[in-house]
This record gives sequence, structure tokens and C-alpha cells, in this order.
Amino acid sequence: MTRRSLQFVGAVLVLAVAALALLPGTARGAASQAPAPSEKLNINTAGVDELVALPGIGKAYAERIVEYRQKNGPFKKVEDILNVRGIGEKTFERIKDRLTIGKN
Repeated sequence: MTRRSLQFVGAVLVLAVAALALLPGTARGAASQAPAPSEKLNINTAGVDELVALPGIGKAYAERIVEYRQKNGPFKKVEDILNVRGIGEKTFERIKDRLTIGKN
């Protein structure tokens, strides 16, 4: 590539990044309903989009949490999330302070 071509590509990339920065959060794929780190997430009502905002929880795990809840009813205690296939002690330790089951 010539120097002029590289400059053009660089300018296009800068403009693209600037345009993305101006888009609302949901257009960039950010979870608009995700709880702030200080807020707790109700695992009995949260959807997949909310659950993926938790550290270590990807779409597959989030879908398993929702599926488990639909099949077995609401979680009775936060620790019951360990019954979801793939959620182990390490993941639980990372997210437990951000979870709630609702009314306490």
C-alpha cells in the first residue's frame, strides 16, 4: 500500500470509531438493563441480556440460568445457581455479591 492509501484507511477508521462513539449504548451492543456493579441482579427475573453483564457469564450460561429457572421454578437462595450446569464455585465466588433472589 502506498503512504496515501494508508492515510486514507487511517482517516476512515478514525471516522468510523468517532461515529460509533456517538451511537446510543444499545446500538453498540451494550446491555442497557445491566445492573451497575453496586446493584444486585435478581436471578429469578433477569433475562439473558442482563445475566451476560455478570463477570464470567456468557450467553450460553445465561441461557442455561433462564432455562433452569423455567424448568425448576424460581431460585430459593442465591447459592442454588450452582445447580446450573457449568456454574462452578469460581464463577459463583465472582458473582455472588451481585446476585439476589428478590424480596429478602
